[in-house]
Amino acid sequence: MRISLQTAKLAAVLALSLTVCGWALAQALKPTVPKPGAERLNLKMSPSVSATDPLDADLRPLDFIVAVVDNEPITNQEVNNLAAMVDPAANKLGRENLLREALENLINESAQLQVARQSNLQVSAEELQQAIEGTAKRNQITVQEMQQRLNAQGITWERYRTQIKRQMLLQRVREREVASRIKIQDHEVEAFLQENSKEADSSKADIHIAHILIAVSDKAQPDELTQALSKAEEVLRTAKSGEDFGKLAAKFSQAPDRANGGQLGLRSPDRYPSLFVDAVMSLPVGGLAGPIRSGAGFHVLKLLERKSPDALPSTLTQTRARHILLRPGNQLSQDAARAQLAGYRKQIETGAAKFEELAKQHSQDASATQGGDLGWANPGTMVPEFEKVMDMLQPGEISDPLVSRFGVHLVQVLERREEPLTTRDKQDMARNILRERKFDETLKNWEREIRGRAFVEYREPPQ
Repeated sequence: MRISLQTAKLAAVLALSLTVCGWALAQALKPTVPKPGAERLNLKMSPSVSATDPLDADLRPLDFIVAVVDNEPITNQEVNNLAAMVDPAANKLGRENLLREALENLINESAQLQVARQSNLQVSAEELQQAIEGTAKRNQITVQEMQQRLNAQGITWERYRTQIKRQMLLQRVREREVASRIKIQDHEVEAFLQENSKEADSSKADIHIAHILIAVSDKAQPDELTQALSKAEEVLRTAKSGEDFGKLAAKFSQAPDRANGGQLGLRSPDRYPSLFVDAVMSLPVGGLAGPIRSGAGFHVLKLLERKSPDALPSTLTQTRARHILLRPGNQLSQDAARAQLAGYRKQIETGAAKFEELAKQHSQDASATQGGDLGWANPGTMVPEFEKVMDMLQPGEISDPLVSRFGVHLVQVLERREEPLTTRDKQDMARNILRERKFDETLKNWEREIRGRAFVEYREPPQ
């Protein structure tokens, strides 16, 4: 894993859980912004690592302040905790330079957090709890189990929450400050669309291949080779007759990915064996090839997808959903709103009430008169915190209460459909792609600007 020291505090907490517990806590705060352009270093997954928060760090007897950023201290212990996350085998900087790099990243982080405070950006307790609950749910464990596993690694629950909250705040300020600086001109969009409309070079397009392996030992006798080849040819004939390739893979393939229908994933051609690439290069999507001989045996291949990295799709997935919105205020706390919506969900699931009726009676949104129906929405239409939950729901499924900038929602997906892209859709997609391309460089410039404005006083070198 390669990660910048600037984000290593959060990664350390997550990495510990990944190492010992084997579940993907790293998805808790899946980044929506590119990593800062700091030196990239390999993390070691060591259960002895512990992250320290500079805002609540306990100064130990041998600890001391190494720098002050606009009156906020950074301690030697913090620098060493961050440096300890780097695998010594991957450290090309040397101990002294590594400590200096860790200190510089902590200084940058401190300066950015102060911008967040000046902008009155906050992460509420409800938003933090929702992020943690979402992580537990995605990884099929309870919050209590998450807490127990962290405690087993010497990480207190409050320390974990503090680290997650700090990283959420950093992400939020970076998104807010950087996005407003990116301007995409109409002529850039038109140029992108013209370039995109040209015939793509198929040799550079990403490909997605599925395979069925009939394994052959490297010591196989001629008759065993003949038998294996015959079996592979029979599988190919069956696939060409229209039999589901995934089911054939599950039944006949002797590769570890058989349970996944033999799918190898969408990736660039240079990440596939050259014999696979050569075999499918001239195939249409859905085409079959084989048997192909490799050192492992005979393969039957199917080209599932071919996609240029910047190619626009021909259709987009629209979602029709409805919701009940409660707006917390003086008479209704956020916790009370969540509890009230949870009660509505139970009524709907037991058949005691209908979603649309509850929406008409209680939703504090213009959609209430339509039973909460939001109509058909394109990707990116809803605010991210709402859309993220909506996208995970199956038609007919109802979410847990979720918090957005507008209030607390109960969401149900009604149906989905594929619609051809309009000219406006293509322009919007092109604008988003161009914005992502510019984000990383704009982020680096903003970080340099924030660092230049900060008053940094160096005390003693970290040891």
